[in-house]
Amino acid sequence: MQFGQLKRREIITLLSGVAAWPLVARAQQDGRKRRIGVLMILAADDPESSPRVAALTQGLQQLGWTSGRNMQIEYRWGADSGHARTLAAELVALAPDVILTVGVPALVAVKQVTGTVPIVFVNIVDPVGAGFVESLARPGGNATGFTSYEYGISAKWLELLKQIAPGVIRVAVLRDAAISSGIGQFAVIQGAAPSFGVELRPVDVADAGEIERAVTAFARSSNGGLIVTASPSAAAHRVAIAVLAARHRLPAVYPFRYFATSGGLMSYGPDNTDDPFRRAAGYIDRILKGEKPADLPVQAPTKYELVINLKTARSIGLDLPATLLARADEVIE
Repeated sequence: MQFGQLKRREIITLLSGVAAWPLVARAQQDGRKRRIGVLMILAADDPESSPRVAALTQGLQQLGWTSGRNMQIEYRWGADSGHARTLAAELVALAPDVILTVGVPALVAVKQVTGTVPIVFVNIVDPVGAGFVESLARPGGNATGFTSYEYGISAKWLELLKQIAPGVIRVAVLRDAAISSGIGQFAVIQGAAPSFGVELRPVDVADAGEIERAVTAFARSSNGGLIVTASPSAAAHRVAIAVLAARHRLPAVYPFRYFATSGGLMSYGPDNTDDPFRRAAGYIDRILKGEKPADLPVQAPTKYELVINLKTARSIGLDLPATLLARADEVIE
């Protein structure tokens, strides 16, 4: 009798343990590798691509996912090249367990191709306003992820521009009017412009030739400066924009650190290279273990950084305030 009772207790314990196994453990037991699709905006050889891949890979490894052992990552690059939907279709055809998208074009393309494959997005502005999720707390649907920043930060760029160049009265705002975030960022700057006594001129960043023509024409008049808003096109053309600003000795403020490391004068914004990809690894892990994107809240950045390229400042003859330099999180000599 005691033996029979013991056997029953063992069976109950065993069954309880099996029920508690994470789904990933079951996948490892049956030898099935999980497949993660990644659709990147930038080209594979872009200097920013390597650290993003490293952050994602390291984040997944810390959670027990190793490429070639229990998971495989499939990358597609250059989602801002006009081929985003084709690249998205290629990824979906591989039957991934989850897809990571970077930026608006990548997210739009994947959502056009699938309404069922779980999506984790990074570097997205206003996902609710753009219709990607129902709400930040309860995204609904098959997508969730991490936002870049709030639109209000756009006014901060204008404030910083006036701090480093008080004489600026004309500001060219480089934005992508084809995406909602481009419209939203410009609207905030436009709303703040009267209080700073500046006149704005929007410049489309979709075409490199148009950027050069517009900035060159703008620079013919004095007391001008630039604000470059966040967009995939601006990221792709960041080196050319920085070169143009330096050539015409225009003080300029950019949205992310990698603009400053590419030669831009100053950037203010969240880390969008390391932190969001490590945090995305956490959501990918949770989805692979059975949670649904609809139940994972969209998260905002937790840290903003001010980066100043002192070398660029010197090259355009700009003497930056000591108080601003003291506030900087990073000064590039």
